[in-house]
Amino acid sequence: MSFNPFVFMKKFVIMKGVQLKEVPLVDVKDALKEIKRGEPRSLYVLYGTEKYRLQEFVSELINRTVPEENRDLAITKMDTSETAIEQVVEEAETMPFLVERKLILVKDQTIFASGKDKMEHRVDRLLKYMESPLESSILVFLIQADKLDERKKTVKAAKAAGGVLSFLPFGAEELMQWVRKEAEKRSSPMDQEAIQTLLNNAGTNLQTLVVEIEKLSLYAGQGQAINSEMVDQLISRTTEQNVFRLVEDVINGKVDSALSMLYELLKQKEEPIKILALIIRQIRIMLQVKELTGRSFSQQQAASQLGLHPYAVKLAAEQARKHDSKALAKWLSEAADLDYAMKTGRVEKTLGLELLMMKMAAR
Repeated sequence: MSFNPFVFMKKFVIMKGVQLKEVPLVDVKDALKEIKRGEPRSLYVLYGTEKYRLQEFVSELINRTVPEENRDLAITKMDTSETAIEQVVEEAETMPFLVERKLILVKDQTIFASGKDKMEHRVDRLLKYMESPLESSILVFLIQADKLDERKKTVKAAKAAGGVLSFLPFGAEELMQWVRKEAEKRSSPMDQEAIQTLLNNAGTNLQTLVVEIEKLSLYAGQGQAINSEMVDQLISRTTEQNVFRLVEDVINGKVDSALSMLYELLKQKEEPIKILALIIRQIRIMLQVKELTGRSFSQQQAASQLGLHPYAVKLAAEQARKHDSKALAKWLSEAADLDYAMKTGRVEKTLGLELLMMKMAAR
């Protein structure tokens, strides 16, 4: 469920063992609004695996708080794997030189997350600083992890201050809305079919998608819509995306189309064993998604459980819906047997793939 800015979730944090402090949580959109109003926080803890969105936030923070001509003096970059946290705090406590405000960007995997390194950190120095941070310093911790270590006092203190922001992958619908907005920014609207074709061809990496949307927009022309035919014409599919389409054709009984895709992959010098490995991976994902959604997991929860992007889970769920778990398990077993036979030379590789695909389509 997305955050409603008009309904604050409340956190109650024990301060000095006596008082309860009530602090509203904010999301990325609210934090950006604060920054645009000229009211940045003195502490941010940014975590997540979606690097593009996280970096986008940092860029906006820099652009709004530090004039370009002052950035050499005002921006400091540090890393807790190389620098003790007390040195980071000392930097934050030092008044800025010739600039109104300084920005300290700190890479971290140990102070707020569960990573380990050889550096000894006096975390109590940071906790004390977090009680009353300087307004002239903006301290930003950057953590590339899908979660923080909730047991740590630093995480609890950062949440109490309201400065924790997550940058996790979009859900399937959120991703499609994001693509639509990126296309509209360039005055090149995309309909649902074009968006799905783009995601199926290019994958879900946001940096890649931005580049491809820019290319499509230039091709379509100012104010012109981008359609699925343009996407297919301009955006090359990866081997993984081609195999996904191959499996899609197989389970829909489109043997000729699937075989054509197979021969195209072989022409591109893709190894049959690699193609089979990707087929096995896709069938396994379909089976896992079917099992999890059958146990009332949402697609977002299934994605988290399997370590997959929610959009990939959405597509796998749509594929798996057409077959029961027994059929998928049977395909997986036969594909694994073929993998062994191919690697031991008991079957000719291309012939083995052709027979497996025809068997799957026949069912």
